[in-house]
Amino acid sequence: MKPTRFESAIILIDQKNSEDINTYQVHGLDYSKELLYSQRMSQKLLQFDPNASEELQIAARAQHICRWKIARNEYPMDRVGYLKWRETLKKMHAEITSDILMEVGYDDEFIDRVSFLINKKLIKKDDGSQTLEDVICLVFLEYYFEEFAEKHDNEKVIDILQKTWVKMSDKGHQEALKIKYSENGLSLVKQAIA
Repeated sequence: MKPTRFESAIILIDQKNSEDINTYQVHGLDYSKELLYSQRMSQKLLQFDPNASEELQIAARAQHICRWKIARNEYPMDRVGYLKWRETLKKMHAEITSDILMEVGYDDEFIDRVSFLINKKLIKKDDGSQTLEDVICLVFLEYYFEEFAEKHDNEKVIDILQKTWVKMSDKGHQEALKIKYSENGLSLVKQAIA
């Protein structure tokens, strides 16, 4: 049986992300960092919104496609440099994904919607963008936050948590509070949202 357009798109996104030379260890096994991240995004999206549109599912999977190709240190190590880096990444993620979607036969309208979502346009105003933002925040909180917290002082961690919280919807907040944090992690979360 021939794979659907959607299945083909996911396979091609995963192929690209499996080229990531950066690895992340889970239960003693090494995974390509961005492949693992993209699979976590898909899983979390379907838990959070089981009826997520095809566009949203692809945008979630391709959220960080080929992210390692543009290193953070290629930009000034300040806030302005960070924002410029993030914008450049979003553009690249959207372009690579658009090429894949074109290749597997999606129409322009579908491709434009996926690009719109990857670029996280109109968060708080567009349901799809907001859902994607919630899922990004939930994946961070569930899988990457504790490790981040160990490497930075509490003040910085609380600041990041507060910025994360502001981006999320009420539904996102409810889900974030269901995550099992360490004692220290939970304490930081509580301080951030107090």
